[in-house]
Amino acid sequence: MKYCCPRLQFRGSCLLVILVAITATPVIAETANFGTFNLSTNFDQAQGTMQGSTGGSYSLSAISNRDRDQKACIGFADPTPDHIMVLENDFSQLTIQVDSNNNDTTLLIQGPDQNTIRCGDDTGKSKDASVSDRNWKPGTYKIWVGTFNNGVKHDYTLKVEQQ
Repeated sequence: MKYCCPRLQFRGSCLLVILVAITATPVIAETANFGTFNLSTNFDQAQGTMQGSTGGSYSLSAISNRDRDQKACIGFADPTPDHIMVLENDFSQLTIQVDSNNNDTTLLIQGPDQNTIRCGDDTGKSKDASVSDRNWKPGTYKIWVGTFNNGVKHDYTLKVEQQ
């Protein structure tokens, strides 16, 4: 009897190996499209302001369908995070907001561990996304700025503000 994987002693082993390879979750890169920035207590506005542009066809819901507060994670971006934010201290409250001249943007923030996700969409009457949340722990946060529609490119300013 021939086996496609001679070291494995049961039928279907090759199919199992192929299925595992196809369905494995992609590894998210540790670099960012538009750079890394560090923030410590009482940072100034310039330190918390970054520039970038949207674009991509990677569905952010592939990272997570819902965030820690059960908000939907939607939009399309590049698989590589747009920004990496390193918090050097605890922050009781932070707001992260996109300004793309009211284009339909979305946000997904992952960190400081793989399981903590925060997502944002429209802000009030604006179609620009924001996340305002509590209990930001020190660590590394990956930030994706997406668009509601696949492959749409918009320049934006990302602002982080502390309360």
